[in-house]
Order: sequence, then structure tokens, then C-alpha cells
Amino acid sequence: MRFPRCRLLAVVCACWFAGCTVGPDYHRPAVDTPSSFRYASPDAEVVDQGAVQWWSQFNDPVLDGLIQRALDQNKDLAIAAARVDEFYGRLMTTRAGLFPQVGANFAGGRGRSVPAPGFAPAVGNQVQLDVMASWEIDLFGRLRRMTEAARADYLGTQAAQQATRIALISSVATSYLLLRDLDQRLEISKSTLASRSDALSLFQERFTGGVVSQLQVSQAKSEYESAQASVYAFQQQIAQQENALSLLLGDNPGPIPRGKWLTQLSAPAIPAGLPSSLLERRPDILQAEQALVSANASIGAARAQYFPSISLTGMFGAASTALSGLWTGPARIWSFAGAISQPIFTGGAITGSVRTAEAQQQEALFSYEQAIQSAFADVENALVGVARVRDQLQATNRQVEALAQYASLARDLYEGGYTSYLEVLDAERSLFNAQLQQSQLQDQQLAEIVALYKALGYGWSVDSGSQTPTRG
Repeated sequence: MRFPRCRLLAVVCACWFAGCTVGPDYHRPAVDTPSSFRYASPDAEVVDQGAVQWWSQFNDPVLDGLIQRALDQNKDLAIAAARVDEFYGRLMTTRAGLFPQVGANFAGGRGRSVPAPGFAPAVGNQVQLDVMASWEIDLFGRLRRMTEAARADYLGTQAAQQATRIALISSVATSYLLLRDLDQRLEISKSTLASRSDALSLFQERFTGGVVSQLQVSQAKSEYESAQASVYAFQQQIAQQENALSLLLGDNPGPIPRGKWLTQLSAPAIPAGLPSSLLERRPDILQAEQALVSANASIGAARAQYFPSISLTGMFGAASTALSGLWTGPARIWSFAGAISQPIFTGGAITGSVRTAEAQQQEALFSYEQAIQSAFADVENALVGVARVRDQLQATNRQVEALAQYASLARDLYEGGYTSYLEVLDAERSLFNAQLQQSQLQDQQLAEIVALYKALGYGWSVDSGSQTPTRG
């Protein structure tokens, strides 16, 4: 029996290794990528995409610490990491189907048999040890395609984790910049409030002395209360922004430490990048591509259901009346069997599975193409934002300078009796609003650079993400 069994096993193995894998093999779809970005900055610099933590270019240790806290504690990032482990476990489970499954069974007991007439009852021991094995021969690649899909799902969760990381870094940086903008606008409002408080006190004294009318006092009072309301509004927004940033850090709502003012921060270098590099740099594109790989492999797994399923089972063991006699006694037991299962009539179930898989593959393909187009749009929007906000800020800086001169001249003319107080109020109101706008644009200018780094896929290293599962 030994040689026939060996020959049978050799034939089965030859069939398995020569077996075809049904279904389409994956090839990355051709995509139409522009040769350059429309609004690429002439000041763009090549930045090391792997080693450099781009946010450190702000030169604010407080911001660096906040981002590190978020990377250590953020719940969304922790959930993404847990999903990576989950899908690695699913990959291990699916991949296990490619290999023989081996188990063992040991049983022992003592019993008394019913004696035959004229014989004494028999009391004895019974010990049995069996080693069992089963194996589904993946002749048509169903299990290999399922493993391919599971591996793509696993790599997709890795990409999703990196996408979450990039989004988190961007959100923390943007939220911190907005917080410092609100702090700055609060200081502007407080300074304006103090100035208007002095003006109101002066007008009240002059009204008492009969120098000015009640109309001018009311005007000064109105401007004072407007500045006071602005202070309250910014205090509210600051508290709410601190709460939002605390959530990103994985903390309960609470105060946020401050570092440099917006005007003290160093603007990060505008990064250079080619459109074609987005296909490898953007984790959301990589995630969409792995979804396409998985859907493509699922077509093969579905089509393989049309073909026979071949499985082998075997058992080898020994039985004895004593444990010491398991391997010395003559009682060897074994069995070997093969089975072939072929669907004949399924009422269209297999065809339905194939059509479902093919439709899902088309959905994944369109999603992949859409992800690429969205990535290009993100970069273009960020590039034009960097350029135009910079222009707006320069214009607003000139406006603030002109309005400061205008307000000073208007007050001098009023004190000299050459103009009404309405001219002073109009000049100071315009200056106040322009200063608030200036602070917002200072924030927006830095935030657009943050958005550009995010759009280009900076904030993670391709080499840091394991593209092949290595854990056992």
C-alpha cells in the first residue's frame, strides 16, 4: 500500500502545482495624470518626504508636543491601528485554508463487557491515539484568490491608518493655528476696548463740562460696547476651540498650552511634488487601489465555484489495552480518502456571485479613479490658496498701515476742530476690522501650507508601513 499511496500523493501535488488560478490578474489601471500642477509655486522646495517632520519647520516646540500627544493618544488613530490588527487576523484565517489542517485525538477508558454464556465478564482498558489531517487542494485558485483579497484588505487598512495619521497631524496643526489666531484677535479686541474705554471716559468728562453733546457720548458708548461684545465673542470661540483641540489630542476638554504667536512662527517651505508621485504618496489613493485589488481577486474566487472542489482526508493511529503498548502492539489503524465536489445545479447562485463580484470591481475602479482626481484637486486648491492668500495678506498689511495713518490724521483733525467725530469713528472702526482680517489671513496663510502638505501626502513614510505582513 505504501507505493500506490505515494504515487497518488505525487499525482495530487503535481496537479495542485500545475493548477490554474481562474479570474483576472490585477494590473494597475492607466490613469491620466497631468505633467505638472497648474498653480505650482516657483518658490517650491524639494522636501525629504520620509525623514522630515514637516510641522517642525514652524519652530514651535509647543506645537510639536501637541502633535506628538495626538499621535500617542488620539482615539481615531487607535481605532485605525486596531482595524489593522483585525484585518491581519482575517488574513491569517483565510490564508490558513491553503495548508493541510492537522489534529490529534487521544482517548482512554476502562470498561466491562457483557460475557458470553459460559465465560466470565471481561474487564479491561482501551487506549487510542489518532492523528488526522485534511486538505482542500486549491486546484482552481479559489483559496488563493480569497487570500489575495484578504491581503489587499489588510494592506488597505494599513493605508487607511496612514491616511488617518496625516489627517490628524493636519487637523492638530490647523486647530492650533486657529487658536493662536483667536488669541491674537482677542488681544486686538482688548486693545481696541481699552482705547474706546478711554475715549468714552474723556467724552463723558467733556459732556459734563458742556464741551460735547450727548450725541457724541452715545456714539462713543456704542463703539465701546461693540468692542466689549467682540471680546466676549472671541473668549467663547477660544474656549470652544480648546475643547475641539483637546478632543484631537485624545484628552477631556481643557486648556491648551500656547507657544509662539502667529507672527513669530516660521512658515514651512512650500513643498514641490509631481502629480505622478501622488499615486504612491497619498494613503487614500493606496487604500482605494487595495480595495480594487481585493475586488479583482474576488472575481476569481467567485468564478472558481464553477469548478470541482477536491479534498483529501487521512488518519493514522494506534489502539491498545495499555498506554505503553500504543507503539509496540500490532493494532495500527489508518484511513485515507479523497472527495470531489462539483456543483451541477445551483439555481443561478454562482452566476449571481460572479456578477456581484464583477460589479463590485467596477465600483472599486471608479472609486480609485475618483480618489486620484480628488487628490489632484486637493493639491491644486492648496497651491492656489497658498498663492492667493499670500497676496491678500500683503494687500491687507498695506491696508492696515494706511488705515492706521488715516485714524491718526482723523483724530488730529478732530482735536483741531476741522472734522466731526464721525470721521474718527469711521477710521478707527475700519482699522479694527482690518486688523482682525489681517490676523485671520496670517492664520489662513499658514493653514494653506498645512493643507498643501496634507494634499501631497506628507506626514508618513512609505517605508514605515509594512507592505507585506510579517507577523506570525
